[in-house]
Amino acid sequence: MKILTLHCDYIKFKPVKKAISKPQALSAKEKKGLIVKECLVVLSAVEKKDEKVKDAIVKNLVANVKDIAKQVKAKTIVLYPYVHLTSEPSSPAVALYVLKQAEKELSKSKKLKIIRAPFGWYKEFEIKCKGHPLSELSREIIGKVEEKTKFSKAIEAEKKLVSEWSVLTLDGKMHKIKFDKKKEKLLGFDFSKYKALEKLAKYEMKKVRAVSQEPPHVKYMRKLELADYEPASDPGNFRFYPKGRLIKALLEDFVTKKMQDYKALEVETPIMYDYEHPVLKSYLERFPARQYSIQTPNKKVFLRFSACFGQFIMASQAAISYKDLPLRLYELTKYSFRVEQRGELVGLRRLRTFTMPDCHSMCADLNQAKEEMKIRMLIARRFQEEIGFNVQRDLELAVRVTKDFWNKNKKFVTTLVKDFGKPALVEMWSERFFYFVLKYDLNFIDSLDKASALSTDQIDIENAQRYGIYYTDAKNKRKVPIILHLSPSGSIERVIYALLEKAYLDEQEKKPASLPFWLSPTQVRIIPISEKFIEEAQDLAHELNEVEPFVRADIDDRPLHVEKKIREAELEWVPYVICLGKRELDKGIITVRTRKTSKIEEMKPVDFKNLMKKEQNSMSWRPLPLPVLLSKRPKFV
Repeated sequence: MKILTLHCDYIKFKPVKKAISKPQALSAKEKKGLIVKECLVVLSAVEKKDEKVKDAIVKNLVANVKDIAKQVKAKTIVLYPYVHLTSEPSSPAVALYVLKQAEKELSKSKKLKIIRAPFGWYKEFEIKCKGHPLSELSREIIGKVEEKTKFSKAIEAEKKLVSEWSVLTLDGKMHKIKFDKKKEKLLGFDFSKYKALEKLAKYEMKKVRAVSQEPPHVKYMRKLELADYEPASDPGNFRFYPKGRLIKALLEDFVTKKMQDYKALEVETPIMYDYEHPVLKSYLERFPARQYSIQTPNKKVFLRFSACFGQFIMASQAAISYKDLPLRLYELTKYSFRVEQRGELVGLRRLRTFTMPDCHSMCADLNQAKEEMKIRMLIARRFQEEIGFNVQRDLELAVRVTKDFWNKNKKFVTTLVKDFGKPALVEMWSERFFYFVLKYDLNFIDSLDKASALSTDQIDIENAQRYGIYYTDAKNKRKVPIILHLSPSGSIERVIYALLEKAYLDEQEKKPASLPFWLSPTQVRIIPISEKFIEEAQDLAHELNEVEPFVRADIDDRPLHVEKKIREAELEWVPYVICLGKRELDKGIITVRTRKTSKIEEMKPVDFKNLMKKEQNSMSWRPLPLPVLLSKRPKFV
C-alpha cells in the first residue's frame, strides 16, 4: 500500500461521477461536498500484493498515520482513496475494507477526528498544503508486522531516565528546577537574565526533538548554494555544492590544526565493524545511539557512529607507558552514521551521515582526567570563539553528571562552570546508566528554540576495561586508564547550521546576515563599472588570489547594471565589494563597500591587502571554489 500524507490548511472535495459500477452510497452532506480545515490528508492506494495480508496492512497504516499526525500535531485525519499512487491496485472490495477498518481503528482515539472521503467516485477537490518540512510525506505500508528496530540498552534506558534538573551558578550553588507543563514555565530559578539558558532547560526537560516547521538555515543553505537535500539517498544525507564543500573543508582543516597543536596523534579507522565482535557488541549496548546495519558478503556489520570503535581497538593493541599519558588519539571521521528519527531530520542540524572530529585521551587516573578535561574545554571554547561565535552570548553550558560523581567532585564541576563564565543547566542521575560519569555540552539555541550540542566531552570509566586498554605504571604494573571523549567542534555540518542560524538571528536584530570572513566562499567581489575595465579587474583579482596574503576574490563580469551587481553581492553575503572604473584607475585607488558597516571607502590597494590580512588572521584558507568570472559559473540551485 502506498500513502502520501499532506498537512493542510484545508481540503475541499465533492463527488462528481461514478468511478466504479457500485460505488459507496452518498449521504446528503457528502453529495453537497465537504470542506475540512487544519487536517492531515492521507491519500492512499491499496495494492494487489496487499490482498492476502489486508489486516496487517490496516494495522501498519493506522500506526503510520498516528505517527505522522503526532509529528505534525494534527487532530483531524482525512482518509482519501487515491488509486493513482499505484499501477497495481487491489480490488475495490479490499481497498474499501482497508479504509473502513483503518477508520474504525483510528476512531478509537479520542484525540483524533476521522473523516473518510467517499469511495468509488471521481471527485473534484481543492487543497492547500502547509509549507513546513513534514507537510508532505510518502510512505509504503507493507503487509507484515515490521520488526522493531533493535536499539542499544542505553537508548531504552534513556527513554526511562528520570533526571533531577538544576541550575548551577558560579558560586557553586545548585538551584533545583521543575517544569510546569500547564503553564509552560520553569520553577526554582530566576531566568530573567538568562533567557537562552531558560530555552535550553525547556528543550532538554520536554525532550521533544522533532521539528514542526522549517528552520531559517534551510532557506539560507539553498539560497547561498551551500548544501541541499539528496533525494536519491536515505533521509538525513546531504549534498554539498562547491561553496558548501569549501566551508566544510575550511572547518575540517581548522579543527584538525587545533588538535595537532594540542599534540593529538591523528589516525584513521574503518567505518564498519562486525556486529558479533564480543567487545563491540557490549559497547553498542552502552552507547545511546541508533546504528545502521549492513549485510556484507561475509558478515553483518554496523556503520560507526563515532571514532570510538577503531581508536579503542588500536589503543588496546598498543604498548602504553605512564610516560605516554595522557595519550591523545584524533580522527576526523568521514563519515559517522546514526539512524536519527524522521521528525528530527530537517536541514543540517541533525543528520544520519555527518563529519565528526573525535579525540580520545587515555588518562592515568581521575585527577589527570579532570586536569585534561579543563584543558580540552578551553580548546573547545577557543575554537568556537575563533570560528565566529561569542561564547558568552551565543552558547549555553549543559552538564550531565551522576549524583555520586557530583558528591565527590563538586569543586571540579563548579570550576568547569566558573571557567565557562555563566550559570549552567545540570542534569543529575541518581545512578549511572551509561559508560560516563560526567559529560558537558556547549549548546547553540536556534530561532525555533531548539538546542544543539556543539563541543562536548565525557569522562568514561568503563571502556578501557571493556576493550582491554592498559598502561604500565612506574612500578611496571598494568593499570586501566580513564578515557575522555572530546568533539572540539561538534559535527562539521552542525557547526554550519549554527552559523547560518546565528546569521538569521543577527538579521532579526537589524544586523546584516553574514558568515565569518574566513568562511565566506567569496571574500571580495570586484565589480568593473563597465566591460572596458574587465582586464584591470582581472589583474586586481589575480593580485588578491595569487599573492600573499591570499583572498578569495571574484569578478562580476556579467552585462548587468552596477546597482544590480552590488545588490546580488549583498544577497550572497559577500563581505567586501570593490567597484573599479576610470576614476579609481586614474587615482590609483579602489572604492570598497563593507557589508558589516555599509560604509563606502576609498583606499590604496596595499592598504586593502593589509586589511584583508587582518581579517583573515591565522584562520584556515583555501582558494576560490568556483571560476573567478561569474559569467562562467553554473547555477546549482
